[in-house]
Amino acid sequence: MLARINCSVVSGVDACFVEVEVDISYGLPAFNIVGLPEIAVRESRERVKAAVKNSGYTFPPDRITVNLAPADIRKEGTGFDLPVAMGILAASKVVSADLCSRYSMVGELSLDGRVKSVPGVVAAALSAKEKGLQGILVPRANGQEASVVQGVEVLPVESLSQAVNFFSGFENIVPLTCDLNVILDEIHGPGEVDFCHVMGQSHVKRALEIAATGGHNLMMTGSPGSGKSMMAKRLPSILPGLTYEEAMETTRIYSAAGLLRESMPFVTTRPFRSPHHTVSAAGLVGGGLRPQPGEVTLAHNGLLFLDELPEFRRNVLEVLRQPMEDGRVTISRAGNQLSYPAEFMLVAAMNPCPCGYSGDSHRECSCTHAQIQRYRSRISGPLLDRIDLHIDVPAVPFRELSQNVVPESSAVIRERVEAARQIQLHRFSGKKNFCNAAMGSRQIKSCCTLGDKASRLLETAITHLGFSARAYSRILKIARTIADLEPSRSIGEQHVAEAIQYRTLDRKNGFL
Repeated sequence: MLARINCSVVSGVDACFVEVEVDISYGLPAFNIVGLPEIAVRESRERVKAAVKNSGYTFPPDRITVNLAPADIRKEGTGFDLPVAMGILAASKVVSADLCSRYSMVGELSLDGRVKSVPGVVAAALSAKEKGLQGILVPRANGQEASVVQGVEVLPVESLSQAVNFFSGFENIVPLTCDLNVILDEIHGPGEVDFCHVMGQSHVKRALEIAATGGHNLMMTGSPGSGKSMMAKRLPSILPGLTYEEAMETTRIYSAAGLLRESMPFVTTRPFRSPHHTVSAAGLVGGGLRPQPGEVTLAHNGLLFLDELPEFRRNVLEVLRQPMEDGRVTISRAGNQLSYPAEFMLVAAMNPCPCGYSGDSHRECSCTHAQIQRYRSRISGPLLDRIDLHIDVPAVPFRELSQNVVPESSAVIRERVEAARQIQLHRFSGKKNFCNAAMGSRQIKSCCTLGDKASRLLETAITHLGFSARAYSRILKIARTIADLEPSRSIGEQHVAEAIQYRTLDRKNGFL
């Protein structure tokens, strides 16, 4: 008897459709799985056999062959347990093979027949929807995250026997639903992380507002205790809310990485990732023996904060260059290639020298010129060139710390950011990018035209300050964002002048 069960395997952050073919024939008892299964899939034979017996069903004492098609895709993970078990029971005529073929299913089986959670169910539900299937059976622990996919029935199951009873008509499973409009419209009140608690540093707040508005990368340089990390952690509070497409894409990433919680099945806020400077290259961009999304992918549609930037190993920092430029990470292995999305805002912070007090008006620097040069040279010019805004963060004077004026709250700043972001969404309607930082050369020409005065000012700056061609494009993007904040349809001389001030580190001799 032959039975076919639908399921999927996660490849990167997407799911590839897989058909589990089960054939039971007369012969010596055997249980073979073919179709490029890796170790966890091959081990499922013992889990499936024990789960079927302990759930009260007879395991066929015949020759069982399971084929995972297409056979040229490597099958990884424990999510094939439930499909294989149901395929064996369908081939044994315990359940209807025709009814099973209308659904997809995924889940790991324990030895007593319980269905345990697996990563990547959002991608699996999307795959079932694309194939036009009626629904998908998922572990109850993954039910809420799978329910964010609209247009397909999500049936949560707790055990193998419950799945068998459903397909036999003895039990009804109520599909889970999720009201995404309610989730996306959630209003988060002011919390502990708010810009109203940051005294002084008005020019830094202005730069952070520009960065949040245009999605620009940003570097802060200042002595210890000047507030670099504190303000970086508050930057998510002024970022615009996720669109539905961005939220769904981010949710799919976190589902594939197994990071979604049952209490929060849908990512509603922009991610904030802050890896330690001891992170490896594979941990930052993804990879490993069994490739997993890295920090740049987990920061997709959000913010990646690298504190103490020169302390990161140089080879680790250099792998950031390609995802910062392309918005994707491609990992190649022998016979396998994975691609992860990686469109993120990079916010970096660093001290000006090893002791941290170079240029400080209150503390004397104890570093030699050679030490400072060696410390700063850990950051390569090409990487620095890809950072849009460079900000000096001086220590806050006591007078500003003790003043009674309450600074602007994050909610007030976010209103301006969202208003300017709406202008950009309208400008790039129908395009792939959502903000000024992602503009290509053709969009820069059409959206960043300059008047005579602004053009002459930029020409003078490039000639005398030694900006690169990439820095020229960055200045135009920043000027466009500054104009959007006013709002102004045209880029004026004052917008270009302010944008130039944010490129301090790549002027001639400006960094070294």
